[in-house]
Amino acid sequence: MRGVSRVAWLLFLGLWAGCTGEPGAVSPSGSSSPGAQAPLSTSTAPASLASKLRSAESSLPKQAASSGSASPKQPPGPKHPEPSASESPLPDTSQPQEESPGEVKWKVVQESRWGRTLWPQGRKPPQGDLRTRRTGIDWPDFLGPHRDNKSPERGLPQRWSAKGPPVVWTCPVGAGYPAPTVAQGRIYIFSQYGTTVRLSCRKSETGQELWRFEYTSHYEDMYGYDNGPRCAPVVDEDRVYILGAEGVLHCLDAQTGRMIWRLDTVKRFGVVQNFFGVGSTPVVEGDLLLVQVGGSPPGDQQVPLGRLDLVKPNGTAVVALDKHTGQVRWAAGEELASYASPVVRTLGGRRWCFLFARGGLLVLNPNTGKIWFHFPWRAPILESVNAANPVIVGSEVFLSETYGPGSVLLRLHEQGPEVVWSDENRRRDKAMQCHWATPIYHEGYLYGCSGRHTHTAELRCIEWKTGRLMWRQPNTTRCSLLYVDGHLVVLGEYGDLMLVRATPKRFEQVAHWVLKDPQNPQRPLLRYPAWASPVLSHGLLYLRAAGRVACVELIPAGSGLPPARSAQPPPSSPNP
Repeated sequence: MRGVSRVAWLLFLGLWAGCTGEPGAVSPSGSSSPGAQAPLSTSTAPASLASKLRSAESSLPKQAASSGSASPKQPPGPKHPEPSASESPLPDTSQPQEESPGEVKWKVVQESRWGRTLWPQGRKPPQGDLRTRRTGIDWPDFLGPHRDNKSPERGLPQRWSAKGPPVVWTCPVGAGYPAPTVAQGRIYIFSQYGTTVRLSCRKSETGQELWRFEYTSHYEDMYGYDNGPRCAPVVDEDRVYILGAEGVLHCLDAQTGRMIWRLDTVKRFGVVQNFFGVGSTPVVEGDLLLVQVGGSPPGDQQVPLGRLDLVKPNGTAVVALDKHTGQVRWAAGEELASYASPVVRTLGGRRWCFLFARGGLLVLNPNTGKIWFHFPWRAPILESVNAANPVIVGSEVFLSETYGPGSVLLRLHEQGPEVVWSDENRRRDKAMQCHWATPIYHEGYLYGCSGRHTHTAELRCIEWKTGRLMWRQPNTTRCSLLYVDGHLVVLGEYGDLMLVRATPKRFEQVAHWVLKDPQNPQRPLLRYPAWASPVLSHGLLYLRAAGRVACVELIPAGSGLPPARSAQPPPSSPNP
């Protein structure tokens, strides 16, 4: 780990997002096309690595928080203690308490060297659409149907109980950070228990578990964060795709959990372990599954752990797979992987894939892999990461990171990008510095969490076309946002929940709750780290924190209005 600077000790990831794939896709029986893969094998850090890093961190002086000269004096706010340097930076969620073993007995219905599918004994998973709540939308992808964290649902109550929205159900979950996804009355939750990685499918309205798919992973995070998945499940028609932190991609039957195909992207493409493993959620485009891979030549596999500055790309920044078979259709891009996820939009009647990769923005044709342009945008320090998705509005693209240059707004032309405004030359007073949470565009303004560390993070609103700061609210901790019905649902990393009016005029808090555990009202429902983005589907809000997923009723059944016209992504520009 020589060369890993003090910046690494302070990195906090949240992600939730990304993935990969290619030929040699393995069938459930263990047979494969030419080039069949060997059983999963991942490189791991020495067992003492995390403890050595934490010991080094405890000896470092704390950085002073920087603030702009125009920044208002911060009012008193809730204090959130940072995890002790002598302890693991995250609570141990690798072995959370499961439901009572007497409640459900599980039967293996499909098993191979690559994984196994389990159903409740004596009960087949139900088929078809399981929803009973008819208003609202499904949430089958990372950050919603359009990957913009905006819901078209309406009908938020005008008045709220001091206790917050009612808790509908909760369930224990293992290690990992990804948000769940919801489709056809099913919720898909991706976690890890020890060395067993599990996708659990439950009824989204009741929490009843319908099936499990499990496989073995020996991935170990090099900085001591938990070893569970980072990427959200992606549901497309009758299939669900999952990509683990170790880089293994699975395609499963969405109703039964049976494995359809499998691909080890690390082995197939020579991916050198990233700081926090694989964390970019793939995206479906037509018959293709686009995966951010970021592989390297064979010789780079011997590079010391964490020295990504010595690692070269091999033309697999993005790999397009046949979504039905897992076979590779094309690979393109000289970039290593980031923790942002690809976003596909239509500009000038043509489809484009936008990927905020490790070194900057890569824009390419999703059908052919032909690259339009690459725009460098990354902090120069070794341990910096790009993690927030690009935000695309018309022919303009917003990028933001928190380790150096901050944010930039690009306007796209046939010849390439034009910088509209940029934070790069501002040492202070940067407009927005997003860590992992993707900001939200609404009616000419951008709302997001700005700041790298818990104690300096704040909620901000900036003007899209200029980057001008409209308002800021400090002491929010690092938080994730979801837009619905004129409001922002804000989930803080310590599990508190805010409802904020989406207006550029001022910070206007409608409600602030610390939800309580129904089984023990003296304890909070959610605990640190609540890093997964909130999910809203058919009036139900799904929240993930350490060891638990909770479902609360945000929009009462029967009161939901038809989805707003904003159900579609921002309109494309006639140019380029």
